[in-house]
Amino acid sequence: MRYDIVIIGGAIVGSSVAYYLRKEGFSGSIALVERDPQFAHAATTLSCASIRQQFSIPENIRLSQFTLKLFRRLTEEFGADADIGFREGGYLILAGENGLPILKANHEAQMAEGADIVLEDADQLTHRFAWLSAEGITAGAYGRSGEGWFDAHAMLMLFRKALRGMNVDLITASAAGIARQGNRVTGVNLDNGETLEAGIVVNAAGPNAGKVAAMAGLVLPVEPRKRNVFVFEARDKFADMPLLVDPSGIYVRPEGSVYITGGAEPEEGDIAPDPKDFEVNWPLFEEVIWPALATRIPSFEAIKPTRAWAGHYDYNTLDQNAVIGPHPEVGNFLFANGFSGHGLQQAPAVGKALAELIVHGGYRTIDCTAFGYGRIAEGRAFRELNVI
Repeated sequence: MRYDIVIIGGAIVGSSVAYYLRKEGFSGSIALVERDPQFAHAATTLSCASIRQQFSIPENIRLSQFTLKLFRRLTEEFGADADIGFREGGYLILAGENGLPILKANHEAQMAEGADIVLEDADQLTHRFAWLSAEGITAGAYGRSGEGWFDAHAMLMLFRKALRGMNVDLITASAAGIARQGNRVTGVNLDNGETLEAGIVVNAAGPNAGKVAAMAGLVLPVEPRKRNVFVFEARDKFADMPLLVDPSGIYVRPEGSVYITGGAEPEEGDIAPDPKDFEVNWPLFEEVIWPALATRIPSFEAIKPTRAWAGHYDYNTLDQNAVIGPHPEVGNFLFANGFSGHGLQQAPAVGKALAELIVHGGYRTIDCTAFGYGRIAEGRAFRELNVI
């Protein structure tokens, strides 16, 4: 079979690229290749599914703002019954004395992009959130609107359902190899023995993106990383709780009548996991996360963990930021990789950007040039400034 475009990876990023190609008027043939059509192990569906504007890089803020606008008109885009359970609870990113300069600088960048985020000192924060302990806290940035959390699976299914009526071939298989002639890729070999000839190949393979790039003889510093998510019950219910990010590296947010927490993963030994390793690291909860939770929210001294899961996400080892756009030498191989935890919230914007690049020859809505592969080739990091 020959396709004008073959997209490797059919979760949220790949599905978004296919969707926006059609929305931008691309009429050629598209194949969307996905090895796990139930998405049992996909980074998309095992994510904590949140969206924020609290970044330091303007382009990252803009990518998330595009998705926020989509959430605001979901029914117009996907039909009257479209619902992803978006809860606009905000983010609250806390900083101690050391983190304050970065928090302030980030806040200025966010305000310049029109984000609705307030910077408050410890007294203001404990007045706003009575359940919060300000021990070791100097200030916090709180997103009053435009930030929150949602149902990742529901969002993915909206895109997948829309694709069924858009003449996109959904193929269940793994990419096993990529054919390349000189400075062009020419096709994708699948593990079922089929070969798809391709005019353009888009790498949307999530945690496996580095392996897919290597099939084309290209270097991409993207590897899987394992992250744990824990669910717990607490006596006290805080209706006004945002997604709280603590200087210790942990985060916590409400989810209906329970809470979700994670973070503070050890940096030592943070290496690519075995692809089949989805074992939960319970000691992380008991020894690291729970004590930090109880310090920040004293009523969380008495909580009951109920379940947990582990997932793999795509980690850019150079700078933990996305790689978007064509390879400078192999121009028909496009990257949509390495989001390092921001992929779900940025996927619609990246789909739109790559579709514009393919159809119109350039970015129109959001300029993603800064995320280009050039910096990878040069080893030039493009990093977010984080408080923690």
